[in-house]
Amino acid sequence: MNSFEPKKLALLRILQILEQYSDYDNPLKQEDIARCLDRDYGIVIERKAIGRNISLLREAGYDVMSDRRGSYLASREFDDSELRLLIDGVLASRHITARHSKELIEKLCSLSNRYFRSHVKNICSVNEWSKTDNQSLFYNIEVIDTAIERGKQVAFSYNKYGADKKLHKTSDQCVTPYQMILHNQRYYLIACNEKWKNLGHYRLDRITDIRMTDEPATPLRSLPGHKNGIDYKEYATSLPYMFTDRPQGIEFLADPGIVDQIVDWFGDNARIQSSGEKLNVYVRASPMAMEYWAMQYLNFVEILSPASLRKRIAANLEAARGKYQ
Repeated sequence: MNSFEPKKLALLRILQILEQYSDYDNPLKQEDIARCLDRDYGIVIERKAIGRNISLLREAGYDVMSDRRGSYLASREFDDSELRLLIDGVLASRHITARHSKELIEKLCSLSNRYFRSHVKNICSVNEWSKTDNQSLFYNIEVIDTAIERGKQVAFSYNKYGADKKLHKTSDQCVTPYQMILHNQRYYLIACNEKWKNLGHYRLDRITDIRMTDEPATPLRSLPGHKNGIDYKEYATSLPYMFTDRPQGIEFLADPGIVDQIVDWFGDNARIQSSGEKLNVYVRASPMAMEYWAMQYLNFVEILSPASLRKRIAANLEAARGKYQ
């Protein structure tokens, strides 16, 4: 090495060596640790000093275990199973670009030891997953967080995909941001549209050219129907798709075989009762969203009320029937 680190850094470097190279199946003897100190950091100390430093780490609260095989870090901030869960979450998140996904997975891998990385094959396949190509997601989150904290509006370009599978600007928006919410593997901004003074939902991966303005935020409780704010848990389950119409009471019959899907979509918001061989289900949800949802589960669901929603679905079926004659 070109330079040597002072021996007073040995305690920190021993911890880093244990983090990187050790676990229950791969304990390190004192001579192994001494070799790593010399090779990686240019620190040369006696074996007894290594033992004293390991004792100091234990006193400081680190879960360093020692047996006849050597010493190893027995627990970490995240277990390997927890890291795998987080990595799978990153991979499944369509709103995160392939490049950012790979960077996040690399950072998650660094929280374990070198042996964990060899078991994570998903890093190489990240480009095969369906991902957004909008590179602005994390910057969007940062600007929105700052605007919420400072009580300011944000302005941005809103985009949609064209037939060329590229994002194209469709409108300029000025909104008061209230909350970001993950829903159906998509990241949405819940905000007040300053032009229409109503609540809207904006996909974060469709937002570009965002900036915080000097205009003060519109208080959420000043919007019609929101004097008590928003119950975000109820809000998410009442909107299986992110439409902006007001949730209503909706009743439908369902086959018992799709009760898992009902709970997945509506959670505690669904009231389910047996009705002969069917299930009678009551939810509060967006009628526009429920129109799409009921069409998705057409063979298993019958909308009972409201009558207007039932008629719209009947009209959809009639129009679809005409296309396939």
